[in-house]
Amino acid sequence: MKLRAGAIIGILAGIIAIAVIAVIAIQGSSGGSVLDTMPETTTSSPATEADSVDSESGADDAATAGSYIEYSDTAIANADGRILLFFHATWCPQCRSLESDILAQGVPSGVTIIKVDYDTHQDLRQKYGVTVQTTMVEVDNDGTSLQSFVVYNEPTLAAVVDAML
Repeated sequence: MKLRAGAIIGILAGIIAIAVIAVIAIQGSSGGSVLDTMPETTTSSPATEADSVDSESGADDAATAGSYIEYSDTAIANADGRILLFFHATWCPQCRSLESDILAQGVPSGVTIIKVDYDTHQDLRQKYGVTVQTTMVEVDNDGTSLQSFVVYNEPTLAAVVDAML
């Protein structure tokens, strides 16, 4: 019986090792993080009144562009507008799908989405009660939680926007 259990454990360890190598190979073939290749969508400085009006349509362009940034110790305090922490895992297909949609659609004006690594920031997961990746936590500039929601079943920017309302 001990031989069978040892063989099963060895097989499982081999399968896990192959899966980890595959994930690393996929990440390596992309040439780095998706964030390395994304266009910068940081908040722009406010335009002057003369710059904010489109001369043909009269539309107001003064709204600030949204931003999508990596988490850092100062990211929350320095963020503008509504702040969402996006608990993201590189191995999570739903996380990758949501990130692709964010990059394709662009972050809505007045919103900062901060990408938090689900695996390395266990302290933040505990602080905000996050138990599953694709959790979004809206916080104020002091880091106080205002609301949270999970978009695992519908990992789209539209689902995020709907949940923010």
